[in-house]
Amino acid sequence: MRPFRFGFQSTTDDVAAVARTAREAEAAGFDVFQVGDHVGTQLSPFVALAAAAAATSTIRIGTLVLNNDLRHPVAVAQEAATLDRLTDGRVELGLGAGHSFTEYAAIGLAFDPPAVRKVRLAEAIEILRPLLDGHTVDYAGSHYRVAGAQTLRPVQTRLPLLVGVNGRAALTHAAGHADTVALTMLGRTLEDGQHHEMRWEAERLDATIGLIRAAAGDRWARLQLHALVQALVVTDARASVAEDLSQQLSTPSSDVMATPFLCLGTHEEMAHHLLACRARWGISYFTVRDIEAFAPVMALVRSLDGTA
Repeated sequence: MRPFRFGFQSTTDDVAAVARTAREAEAAGFDVFQVGDHVGTQLSPFVALAAAAAATSTIRIGTLVLNNDLRHPVAVAQEAATLDRLTDGRVELGLGAGHSFTEYAAIGLAFDPPAVRKVRLAEAIEILRPLLDGHTVDYAGSHYRVAGAQTLRPVQTRLPLLVGVNGRAALTHAAGHADTVALTMLGRTLEDGQHHEMRWEAERLDATIGLIRAAAGDRWARLQLHALVQALVVTDARASVAEDLSQQLSTPSSDVMATPFLCLGTHEEMAHHLLACRARWGISYFTVRDIEAFAPVMALVRSLDGTA
């Protein structure tokens, strides 16, 4: 089994808070400090990560995730490589296909069907990977054409790529190209443009992991699986909280308690839950949005896993 990794995702729009929470995440023992990417009042992801990097010395920094439709892959490679040089090799680059139709409407960008956005993301990855590996790239796809493209070489020999996608074709491509596949198990985007239908049935995730494993082939042993914990609830009434969430999410309580996208219970119960998720699905990389509540869980997991 792969060793555990833990990320903290910042959602603040305050640059001072970015620096402060990056230091707090580093002191608490998180492996990665992450930011998202949205049109609107949030901070620019690369600028926010530069601020986080300047305030820290060891924690890695990454995007979770960039919306591929907002930037050309050559420009993304240049930004990532520059940031990697500034941080002495601490960057991890996360990419997704975009999902918020309200953000696309706000800037007048066509919101293509999911299949089109996912193919465009796959092409971007095929451009990014060789660029970040120091190669000159010629590429002619359905969505991108580049000729003799080059960027700065990162400090890292292989700057890690995380790809957050759903669906058979997109997951198959990610399994063959990414260093980390970020699982989402989400359905239709809801009317607010931000939230989604939840498809967190344990058996559905079993099938998804089987698909990724088959698609990865020889890469499976090196492939990392990631889950963003959407809710973290510290409670000594785990079953009761799970039942309440079951009603809200229209998902059986057994799946609510099993899913890697929720963390419920006492610190010890959460730690055992993460160990169970890794044992069943191979998920070893978890991101949360609460440093104080999760720090004891992280310490317990590492102690139980013998890596403290």
